[in-house]
Amino acid sequence: MADINQRRPDWRNRLIIYLHAAARRPFVAGEHDCALFLAGGVEAMTGVDYAERYRGAYSSTKAGLRLLQIDGFTDHVDLALCCLPSKPVSMAFEGDGAVIREGRVLSLGIVQGASIYVLRASGLGTVPLTAAAEALGV
Repeated sequence: MADINQRRPDWRNRLIIYLHAAARRPFVAGEHDCALFLAGGVEAMTGVDYAERYRGAYSSTKAGLRLLQIDGFTDHVDLALCCLPSKPVSMAFEGDGAVIREGRVLSLGIVQGASIYVLRASGLGTVPLTAAAEALGV
């Protein structure tokens, strides 16, 4: 079985392929949203999909949040923090996760150097690494 704490030897290529595919997919709650975006990146790099149970199981943000709460998580960030170790943003490395706070909304992204890839309703975008409230080690 794959280990979420161990990146595959070819993780960079797998992450690039994943990001290119993600950029072409529309935002769909329960299939391709910010919570599942990070989980998909983790799966590409490690072979472990920590959010597998939730893929296709909800069709709105509210329904996804309800499922997470039934399982004992506060939200999608809490799930990610349960699976990935928190680390200082200054120690974030390419492929690590990032928690971004925009007002009262928390989203998840994938670190890429001085930027973070984020999935928005309008598609894949970037924000500066300095926008991260927290980094998640992969």
